[in-house]
Amino acid sequence: MTRPQTIQIFLPDGSPTSIREAEITNRLVKAILFPRNKMQEVSKRDMVHFTGLYFLFGNTEDGAKPLVYIGEGEDCFKRIQSHNRNKDFWTHCVIITTKTDEYTKTDGKYLEHYCLDKAKEIGRYATDNDTGSKKPSISESREYDLLDNFNTAKILLATLGYPIFEEKRKAKSPKELFYCKGKGALAKGELTDDGFLVYKGSTSSMEETNSITKWIGVLRRRLLDDEILKEENKVYVLQQDYIFNSPSAAAATILGRNTNGWTKWKDKDGKTLDELKRK
Repeated sequence: MTRPQTIQIFLPDGSPTSIREAEITNRLVKAILFPRNKMQEVSKRDMVHFTGLYFLFGNTEDGAKPLVYIGEGEDCFKRIQSHNRNKDFWTHCVIITTKTDEYTKTDGKYLEHYCLDKAKEIGRYATDNDTGSKKPSISESREYDLLDNFNTAKILLATLGYPIFEEKRKAKSPKELFYCKGKGALAKGELTDDGFLVYKGSTSSMEETNSITKWIGVLRRRLLDDEILKEENKVYVLQQDYIFNSPSAAAATILGRNTNGWTKWKDKDGKTLDELKRK
């Protein structure tokens, strides 16, 4: 169950696009976000040197999903300095720690393990970690404390623009579901805060019209290269839930041609997305 939250964001240098610290004022966990070009400035913030968890966010040139590397460190900033020399893809970093530096190395290892598993399960981001993270031995009571901390971190990350742990599906009833049909295509999805979510198992036409917008053709090839779309029985099948940035991008990818997704996606009674959401 979600509930109303008050989150405080502090801008150390006054810029909303630069370093940002975020916290729920009555919780122990705190987050700091900084762009890669602010490494020198952020090094002066005490909390970046605390024990905790960090996320490196970015994109690959040809990937269908944004990319994240999840790590932990007794001094997070030292680990990030190493990644600054060795990893090219990331543009922003978020460090999750406690306000009073209470995490141990084992706490960091547990959170790293849990976050990696959760990120892969939800599938919003591709992970850059070469290997998984082994779950450390930890007491049952401490595990529940850290899971509570994770829930706070999840909210702070999404508030800072990285909803890596937010579940994709939000529809509470069949009335919120929409369908797109065409030659070799039958897809189901819903309109979400992030864009248009097409459900796993939806089928897409293998054929493309000559007039298809170039970027839709590129997106379809990226989805195939990343095995998010796979050929099965002469159609493409979506292997996981996937969020498109608009209903039209979703419909064009499914149908293999340019189309207006607001009129192409319809509910079970035949009413269009446009009729139900924009009129």
